[in-house]
Amino acid sequence: MTQKRALISVSDKNGITDFARELVSLGFELISTGGTKKALQEQGIPVLSVSDVTGFPEILEGRVKTLNPFIHGGLLSKHDNPDHLKQLEEHGIQPIQVVCVNLYPFQQTIAKPDVTVADAIENIDIGGPSMLRASAKNHQYLTVVVDPADYATVIEELKAEGSTTLETRRKLAAKVFRHTAAYDALIAEYMTNLAQEENPETLTVTYERKQTLRYGENPHQKAAFYKKPLGSTFSIANAVQLHGKELSYNNINDADAALQIVKEFSEPAAVAVKHMNPCGVGTGNNVFEAFTKAFEADPVSIFGGIIAFNREVDAETASKLHEIFLEIIIAPAYSEEALAILTGKKNLRLLTIPFNDVKKHELKMTTIEGGLLVQEQDRYTLEDAAITVPTKRQPTEEEWEALKLGWKVVKHVKSNAIVVASKDMTLGVGAGQMNRVGSAEIALKQAGDKAEGAALASDAFFPMDDTVEAAAKAGITAIIQPGGSIRDADSIKKADEYGIAMVFTGVRHFKH
Repeated sequence: MTQKRALISVSDKNGITDFARELVSLGFELISTGGTKKALQEQGIPVLSVSDVTGFPEILEGRVKTLNPFIHGGLLSKHDNPDHLKQLEEHGIQPIQVVCVNLYPFQQTIAKPDVTVADAIENIDIGGPSMLRASAKNHQYLTVVVDPADYATVIEELKAEGSTTLETRRKLAAKVFRHTAAYDALIAEYMTNLAQEENPETLTVTYERKQTLRYGENPHQKAAFYKKPLGSTFSIANAVQLHGKELSYNNINDADAALQIVKEFSEPAAVAVKHMNPCGVGTGNNVFEAFTKAFEADPVSIFGGIIAFNREVDAETASKLHEIFLEIIIAPAYSEEALAILTGKKNLRLLTIPFNDVKKHELKMTTIEGGLLVQEQDRYTLEDAAITVPTKRQPTEEEWEALKLGWKVVKHVKSNAIVVASKDMTLGVGAGQMNRVGSAEIALKQAGDKAEGAALASDAFFPMDDTVEAAAKAGITAIIQPGGSIRDADSIKKADEYGIAMVFTGVRHFKH
């Protein structure tokens, strides 16, 4: 009963032989299974098999090996409880002081593009989580390690004091429960998708910390950035930062907003964002043309903004970007010349993101106090819409192009949202006002004389004809909106009065 024991069974074998060798030098007898046992023996480390301890062979292709009282009795016994110790002695069970376990690679398995359901199911670990949870529950008496990064700490404390501290054991136990919870959350998500269940009765999600942030939205708020395992690669969470300062909380939010807009375009496009709203969007034959138009759309607001491109940034565009104070530039790639120009600015963040996963959509989650709202992403496009033109005049070909651009952008603007656009750039953006005509007045004022002959897009229907009136007086000749108001007839009549072509899409794009 005095022999110290450590149970080791790992899929991630990084650092395990050194850890095991240190345990042996400290007088531990090692117990192990399958591949781990083989790896230790190949390094000349003495180790018992679990079967030697349980007196029962591994069965069912290794599915059952550690689920045994000779193992779990050693994990769950209270080492200072006389009755527990008596029962262990009666049944010939030895307590275990150190447990080092990590799990079958379920996440890595389902990440494979050709993974089969059978392979995924086979990589759901049963014995590992059971041992981890039992050991973490009993952390007052034993040390449980799930992360190779903690091996050194455990060995240092064992060498110094002969045991780990309760504080360390408690931290390690908490990490174990986070680990098993995340593991089960991935399995639950996989199985829920496999069963094609929508809105399950419980929703368990898991994210991995990418970085601790200096602060949140404001300096007095603590914050961190987490990424979704196996999430979309078209994400700020998967961006590669080539240059510049660490991203802030607000940077990440704004960068995500820019990405969501730029992925709407197949032609070369540039999107400028401030405070999660687009201040300028431009398209062209190349990125230089696109950025020039995005800049001209609002040369004031772009100051200190974030720019996203859907094409490689070249030297000509980089030179123009270098003239402006920007926080972040996002692109699929940068030419060598462009990088040389842009890295001349010490704090400018340069990010690359692969534009090969833009069609993947994840659920959108929004936290509220004490709850979580979950919905599908708004991926509705004009190609999906049942378009009607209720006015006497149909849009011209050029007006259609302007309407399409405005419609792509307006769904990414905070409601109430109005966008004034030409065929290749935004001219004015009105965001987040409490009434629709207020947003229209902002967008039209920003567009100024450029509103003459331009198009106007609205994220929701007009409750009255005042927005059409304002648009007409500013020179707008085409409008796109969902329609569906009980007073649509008033807006149609007003549009006809001014010769405006108005398109109904039948779908709104609220963004709160």
